[in-house]
Amino acid sequence: MFFRPHAIHPRIASLASCGAISRFKLKDQGHRRLQNACADRHALINHSLSLSCVNENDAYLPERLIQGCVLRLCSFYKTVWKFHQIHYFQHTLKMQESMNSLEHQAAEKLKQLLGRVPAIKLEDMQPEEISGDSGPDFGVCLRAFGCSRTLVCELSANGQPRHVRNGLFQLRNIIANNRGNLVPIFVAPYLSTDSQALCREHEVGFFDLHGNAFISFDGIYIERLVASAPPAEKRKLKSLFAPKAAHVLLVMLRDPERAWRVAELAKASDVSLGHASNVRVALFDREWTLVGSDGISLAKPSALLDAWLDNYEAPAGKKLGYYTPLHGRAFEEAVRKALRWEAGKAHAALASYSAANWLAPYARTGKSFFYADDIGLEKLKNELQLSSASKGENVEIALPKEKWLFNDTVEPVPGFICTSPVRTYLDLAAAGERGREAAEHLRREALKW
Repeated sequence: MFFRPHAIHPRIASLASCGAISRFKLKDQGHRRLQNACADRHALINHSLSLSCVNENDAYLPERLIQGCVLRLCSFYKTVWKFHQIHYFQHTLKMQESMNSLEHQAAEKLKQLLGRVPAIKLEDMQPEEISGDSGPDFGVCLRAFGCSRTLVCELSANGQPRHVRNGLFQLRNIIANNRGNLVPIFVAPYLSTDSQALCREHEVGFFDLHGNAFISFDGIYIERLVASAPPAEKRKLKSLFAPKAAHVLLVMLRDPERAWRVAELAKASDVSLGHASNVRVALFDREWTLVGSDGISLAKPSALLDAWLDNYEAPAGKKLGYYTPLHGRAFEEAVRKALRWEAGKAHAALASYSAANWLAPYARTGKSFFYADDIGLEKLKNELQLSSASKGENVEIALPKEKWLFNDTVEPVPGFICTSPVRTYLDLAAAGERGREAAEHLRREALKW
């Protein structure tokens, strides 16, 4: 809601601040919110009651006008509250319909999978009543080798490890509180390798709509693994490693054990609170973070880095090739001058092999690599005496669209600004077989988590 910044008439402010509006019997939650809003002078005056035309210094504002303003506010907020109630009900109803459809689809696909096993005979009978605080979402009755079994299935619309762990807890309670030949199965639209491992660790079978399955009982062993993730899951991972989200990840990976408040993390990453919060939720769902009284910290930085490597895309922008006649000590001195900060910020940084040479030397190449913005490019041209690559390219300069990259730098040796170890590792790993070797050496030396 947008409020215009008018001043409030002192008589209305007095009524609001002393709680006179409570006379109108504001009973439900929406009306209680109104009381709080009325206590805020901006909220009262900025509602479209046209009070700006009233003289602020008029000490004789009619009581009837004041009460009329308050009553109109009451009516307005009551309407808004009713709208939110209806919207929430409709949203809940749609969610329930979606879950029912997912449950039906999962049950049918599970029966199709089981029906392909000659030793299994599906039965039409309904599963027996399951006792406990909450029963399974659905069950499948079958016979195998003369023994009856019931697969009790816990369904979740989200197959990330945090949600899987909650489902496993439910299944454990069901098995503990019921007798009979019950086989626990966790079901989701898609289960990652981490989620699958979690199910195996708790000796619970799993099945997802993407085709992954692991079911074992009474001599029956079904295992089917699909190598690739579904497109929707790939999009979710790519969004987690998108440029803005990468700001948050790079800040957290600098010191994985540090606890961050969301506001602090957003400020350090130069992203909005909402964006930082979304990244926090995505990491938490995958159980890559720990939540404590001081905030969030990374619980599995290596797992996060592995996932990022699988989905890494180099920063968008163009690459330029140049030739420099400088080499040896003259080249290093020129680089030091070119990388010197201006106005408290970096405009260029050593990258890839050139950055790794100062962070964790492993492989040398005949080419030097840099990231630079427009200012940094001009400084590199001047200091390194760069010319066109017709003589043989030995300098590569990338001009990234994402300028925040220059905030994620380190200075291992005075004067030599390099991309951070994480960024350098990712760039090296994407630079071919030799680059992957150099990346793994860098990880062993500079990313010891």
